[in-house]
Amino acid sequence: MKRDERIQIMQKNLLAWYRVHRRDLPWRRTRDPYAIWLSEIMLQQTQVATVIPYYERFLKEFSTVQALTNSPLDRVLKLWQGLGYYSRARNLHRAAQIVVSEYHGKFPQTTAVLNSLPGIGRYTAGAIASIAFDLDEPVLDGNVERVLCRVFRIKMSPKETATHKKLWTLARTIIPTGKACFFNQALMDLGATICTPRRPACERCPLRDICQALKNNEQNDLPIKKRRPPSPHYDVAAGIIWKNNRILIDQRKPQGLLGGLWEFPGGKREPHETLEECLIREVREELAIEIEVGEKLTVVKHAYTHFRITLHAFECRYRTGRPQAVQCADFKWVKLAELENFAFPKANEKILSVLRQKYATQSAPAIAATHPEL
Repeated sequence: MKRDERIQIMQKNLLAWYRVHRRDLPWRRTRDPYAIWLSEIMLQQTQVATVIPYYERFLKEFSTVQALTNSPLDRVLKLWQGLGYYSRARNLHRAAQIVVSEYHGKFPQTTAVLNSLPGIGRYTAGAIASIAFDLDEPVLDGNVERVLCRVFRIKMSPKETATHKKLWTLARTIIPTGKACFFNQALMDLGATICTPRRPACERCPLRDICQALKNNEQNDLPIKKRRPPSPHYDVAAGIIWKNNRILIDQRKPQGLLGGLWEFPGGKREPHETLEECLIREVREELAIEIEVGEKLTVVKHAYTHFRITLHAFECRYRTGRPQAVQCADFKWVKLAELENFAFPKANEKILSVLRQKYATQSAPAIAATHPEL
């Protein structure tokens, strides 16, 4: 079968399958580019089932791009809390401000301009352009990569630059004119529900008759995967620092991992350093104060994309010094009940849960009484 014939069959069968089997998702009930943009940002590296409640809460509070622009970043991060990859939320806020200030609140309709907005890459620009504006622009996410590698039997890793470029060209070539909106979403749905990473349901696939991987019994071998190096591990110490009935928290600088979030002060342990020594040093470097480390409250194991941590949380006593934002953006002394008003990283959320359980039956003054040295 010639390539052009295979593409024609792919277009016809996939669109027919999508009309019957398309997933009913909240962002597919609108053509509003703001709502579609929001969904695409949230869906980056996050499963659909996880995204839906966040998407609905977010739109309830920020129904327009103007409303998002008017909100402080702290509130945006709080609503994003638990969704992870917080740079997406920061970029979302920045991009909204640009759309309002430079484009009068209307989303630009070309992929080149969309791609220039913070947090919008080539895939997201193509998704917005095709779904919201009916432009014949391709998309290439993990699901689409997998479908293309199997149907066209591409036996090179899609992570390789040359292969990735080839897949983008292919994704554009196979778009049926004037139907990119539905075709792109059909590709995504097929990869998410049928052409899955493991045990693909080839018997139910509308492309089974033209899939070269299936023909050669390679559907479980493609796409070719690059071996990942082992993730490094770090021990991290964090301090719940009490002063009377209040706890000291600080805010991470806006750049980098978890930027803008609040946390319990601390950091990575250096070689030949005890956790207690690490915590004293980190608090001194971050906030220029001295503390006394008390009992360990809990231990949390957490994995990020490229590394893992074991987070050791200690209850501590403030000793001397005037807090300063030396290596953080800000700091606050807050009551235990007030902590829920701040956006914390997921690992710190687990500490919060243990902290609340420990003091569930005690008021803040009672907490202080349990620490007579405070």
